[in-house]
Amino acid sequence: MNKQTRCPWAGDIPIYMEYHDHEWGRPVHNDNKLFEMLILEGMQAGLSWITVLKKREAYREAFDGFDPKKVALYGEEKIEELMENEGIIKNRLKINAAITNARAFLEVAKKHGSFDAFIWRYVDNTPMIGHWKSVEDAPATTPLSDQISKELKKLGFKFVGSTIIYAFMQATGMVNDHISDCFVYQEMKKSF
Repeated sequence: MNKQTRCPWAGDIPIYMEYHDHEWGRPVHNDNKLFEMLILEGMQAGLSWITVLKKREAYREAFDGFDPKKVALYGEEKIEELMENEGIIKNRLKINAAITNARAFLEVAKKHGSFDAFIWRYVDNTPMIGHWKSVEDAPATTPLSDQISKELKKLGFKFVGSTIIYAFMQATGMVNDHISDCFVYQEMKKSF
């Protein structure tokens, strides 16, 4: 596992390496997983991804496995419970945004058959392939992430700025932004 060339951001931290090797940049088409990543990317705003990643299991438990149908029903009592939860980032705006986003997510899924069908149409259901020699070469936003962000905001989503959306696109494999000599980049490139 340690001998393969991987993106330098994964470093030698086991949780980061595991996430890099098995999740980041690999296409996700499961609506609950897409919802999870959308919420977690929003939770990251102003923080490092490792902070959120270390709390992911606590988030899964606190947010009912990221089931948007359950999260959409959260009321004030549940919000107060979440604000007392030591395992997650206790930010009322982000918690409220997760609930708002669950409701918007369900509306989008209802209208398009699934959130997956809605979001992946932006890339014609095929991951976009970056050709980056270094992590610094990859953008933080693109015209497409700007467009998706704007459309999600119109649909009522919160914490979906262009940087968050581009990170979501990277995380869910809509974009393969592994550096070109990373073993995952090579695996994913062969898949499409």
